[in-house]
Amino acid sequence: MGRTSRLVAATISAVAVVSACLATTGSAVPPDPARAWADATLDGMTLEEKVGQLFVTYTYGRSADTPHPQNREEFGVDTPAQVVQKYHLGGMIHFSWTDSLHDPKQIAEHSNGLQNAAVNSGAKVPLLISTDQEQGQVTRIKEPATQLPGNMALGAGRSAEDARRSAAITGEELRAMGLAQNFAPSGDVNVNPANPVIGVRSFSSDPGLAAEFSAAQVRGYQEDSNVAAAVKHFPGHGDTNQDSHTALPVIEHDRQQWEQLDAPPFREAIAAGTDVVMSAHIVVPKLDDSGEPSTLSRNVITGMLREELGYQGVVVTDSLQMDGVRQMHPDGEIPVLALEAGVDQLLMPQNLQVGIDGVLNAVRTGRLTEQRIDESVRRVLEMKARRGVVENPFVDVSKVDEIVGSPKNTGDAQTITDRSTTLLRNDANLLPLREKQKRVFVTGAGAGATKSLAERISARGPKATALETGLKPTPEQINQAVEQSKGNDLTVVLTNAAWSESNASQLDLVRALQQAGKPVVAVAVRDPYDAAHVEEVPTWLTTYSDKAVAMESLTKVLFGESAPAGKLPVPVPDPKTPGTDRYPFGHGLSW
Repeated sequence: MGRTSRLVAATISAVAVVSACLATTGSAVPPDPARAWADATLDGMTLEEKVGQLFVTYTYGRSADTPHPQNREEFGVDTPAQVVQKYHLGGMIHFSWTDSLHDPKQIAEHSNGLQNAAVNSGAKVPLLISTDQEQGQVTRIKEPATQLPGNMALGAGRSAEDARRSAAITGEELRAMGLAQNFAPSGDVNVNPANPVIGVRSFSSDPGLAAEFSAAQVRGYQEDSNVAAAVKHFPGHGDTNQDSHTALPVIEHDRQQWEQLDAPPFREAIAAGTDVVMSAHIVVPKLDDSGEPSTLSRNVITGMLREELGYQGVVVTDSLQMDGVRQMHPDGEIPVLALEAGVDQLLMPQNLQVGIDGVLNAVRTGRLTEQRIDESVRRVLEMKARRGVVENPFVDVSKVDEIVGSPKNTGDAQTITDRSTTLLRNDANLLPLREKQKRVFVTGAGAGATKSLAERISARGPKATALETGLKPTPEQINQAVEQSKGNDLTVVLTNAAWSESNASQLDLVRALQQAGKPVVAVAVRDPYDAAHVEEVPTWLTTYSDKAVAMESLTKVLFGESAPAGKLPVPVPDPKTPGTDRYPFGHGLSW
């Protein structure tokens, strides 16, 4: 530990000792050590250092000291460490596309290098290093990190303890790599099957189930692994057919609908002590007449979240590069409006220098007071102290491989996933498979999923071959799959969001395989909604995930090694009869 880190740790430890002494002597309410440290640190910061603490951005490169041309282009310096020092950053977020996430040791070493830059420059405050490791569809760090199938699969398993354990596994491994903030879980209640951005990222269409599991994951991250959780996307992104990455969705829920459908997961997550709530780039005209995206609306952030729900923790924006927040204002204005609304952390501005200058100019012209800046900085600093980042910003690289992807974690992940596979239809009594299937053909969406499933089937005895046809199979690919299926005893076809109009040729593939005359098992490996679109196939399952861990669970069900235990956490509507469900909430067959 460096000298600066030791001084910071000593400060917070000393405050903790004073607090303990006051508590035992019966004096007035003892001071909160995190608040005391935050106040003391804030007093010594310049305005530029304070504003820097509110921004979270990415940088490019495998290590803190690796020059990368994109850093020069976007930030005017060469290395991630120089970005931290130049802008006095409060947080860093990692993605694979920034060349920042390779293997656990590399990530841990990168984290330590970034922290070294932070604690030896400016206000000498450690970073909150973060990512979006929701698991399932949104998984930034791949194997050997433990992989899990995601929220909707957890909802199908109906175990809040599994939800908590999955967050604890993820949090423990993130923390070992130096990441102390995770932008998860998604508390959105997915009541719209056409939702293109949430879907399987939601636990359920049932607000009570989504609320229970959101709170469980907050506890798993924060209490079990000491990682800051961020429940998202407030006030609720579940009922939209637009993606806020590319549009500004309008959600028409009125007050009663919001209270009943959208609010419960946020209420429960707040009651569980979530460190962070992330805002949504959506418009809710029946709840907020400002016309602004919720991220920039004081009515939503201060009025609904802080005053109505009583939330006093950190509010972070969703990415400020998304079209949903950039349609109405210039990039230098957006962070200012967010702060005026009541936000604290400003995530991924389109141009970091422009964003910081916008906030600095707003303070210098009197539009924002420095007291308002201090309010948000204090929340961020307190969160860092409470998550132990201040006391010990560095990680032990030598222990990373013992923790990340450990046998205990991967074993628990498989057990959790085994409880999620859902059998929707078994009209031909095809499952579990009989011994007569000697040759199995696996096809459909996902190169990794089809290959993984074929390998697992082959390990059970049959000879399995795989042909990946993608999200949008062409007529030629469909014909190839049909011809290949004829030389096999059974076809397993995987679909991925085939309900979407843009992916509808997947449905043509499934129908053509059924017409080829060989038994077909169809599996929706993302949203379960696909199963209602091809009635010709009498055998349908859903896994909610195409990850290898889900393909192993699927294989166990196919061969009768385990019974399907999942229950639909969302209803599957009948596309031919609007207003009715083909498979109702809670449906799930077994044997």
